[in-house]
Amino acid sequence: MKEQHAQEGGAPSIRFLIPYFGRWPFWFEFFLESCRRNPSIDWLLFTDCPIPDDAPGNVQFTRIGFDEYCELVSARLGIDFRPRDPYKLCDIKPALGAVHADALAGYDFWAFGDIDVVYGDLRRYFTADRLSRKDLFATHQRRISGHLCLLRNTPRMINAFRRIPRWQQRYEDQAHQALDEGAFSRIFIRHKNWPEPLQRFAARFNTWNRQSEFMEAHSTYTLHEDGRRVVPETWFFREGRLTNSEQGGTELPYLHFMVWKNSAWKGVSPDVLLGPPGLPKADAWQIGPQGWRALPVEERVQ
Repeated sequence: MKEQHAQEGGAPSIRFLIPYFGRWPFWFEFFLESCRRNPSIDWLLFTDCPIPDDAPGNVQFTRIGFDEYCELVSARLGIDFRPRDPYKLCDIKPALGAVHADALAGYDFWAFGDIDVVYGDLRRYFTADRLSRKDLFATHQRRISGHLCLLRNTPRMINAFRRIPRWQQRYEDQAHQALDEGAFSRIFIRHKNWPEPLQRFAARFNTWNRQSEFMEAHSTYTLHEDGRRVVPETWFFREGRLTNSEQGGTELPYLHFMVWKNSAWKGVSPDVLLGPPGLPKADAWQIGPQGWRALPVEERVQ
């Protein structure tokens, strides 16, 4: 599949690696449909969940039990990785390129991320020109974004996680330590609490920083120039492109709906949140604290 995608316009090939165990979340069909709208990008999920019958062709699944997956991680990284809670898998996201190097053969970039997201037009954001300039692309200004981070498929970037202090012991520790967004970030961004001019000066001497991009993509919150952090009231999906009520017509690469998932949607029946049947496959819809809703006809074309 990667070879076919590489012929479609010559864009760098990308494959997401996502382990997920337990039960698919109720919004999973929206996630899959947003992947379908990005046909030149591949996803590979490692899971013990049932494989959806109508999954897009660019989303592949490897069926594997959680314990067996942890044994694979242990063998590939040379550690004893036996977490009791699948949430610990967040810590090893930066190491997924090493764990699954065999699944990345021929790809130009690999990515880690989450499934509580809806993608917009990723190629419109990660253009070939943009990808030619750096080796790591984070979608926050000051740290790695665990819900989407893109890395060049080179030995240097695949093994960058090994620069995390005591990474072996921290991976073996049962406690979740947010290593994907904390310790991994500090390889690329140091002294982030220094005044900005000093940060820029220090970054000139950090080769890891020079080869990385940290740019706010407004996926969870919208950050305004005056420092305000705002959760947009509504996001709009129109034929694979995402905008929100806070930024007008500005097109954004993806929505990370963690805020609603952890607050407004708590205790609400999925039937109420998912909107009418067939909505995920519709060309236009909106999402907000009330869940997914059909987009009024007059708003379907922007």
